[in-house]
Amino acid sequence: MKKDLKAIKKEIKALSKKVEKIYAVVSKLKKPKPVKKVAKAKPVKKTVAKKTTPKSKPAKRVAVKKPAPKKVVKVTASDTVFAVIKESKNGVNTATLVEKTGFNRQKIYNNVKILKKKGMVTNPKKGIYVKH
Repeated sequence: MKKDLKAIKKEIKALSKKVEKIYAVVSKLKKPKPVKKVAKAKPVKKTVAKKTTPKSKPAKRVAVKKPAPKKVVKVTASDTVFAVIKESKNGVNTATLVEKTGFNRQKIYNNVKILKKKGMVTNPKKGIYVKH
């Protein structure tokens, strides 16, 4: 009986430590802003228009343009395959492309097909690809 109680006590301590860690993480998160209540519309009172003198217009604010963020160039799988083909003088076979790029054979075939359509690659022999 005592052993069971000691085991339960250890489990409770472990759970309380986990709860404290979770509480610390949750307390660091941003607290949501309270929702504002919508004010009810007040009844409109009729007023007599007063004569006013023309006022000067406030100065216009000029918007300061921020510089455009630099575009990150994404390297596609076709770019990777073409880079390997471009490096070789005599052409590259499919096994070499698989080895150097880490892509599977089907992905190599699909990307070579795309490069052929664009006219960037030709294959003089079966399974050999050369830069056009």
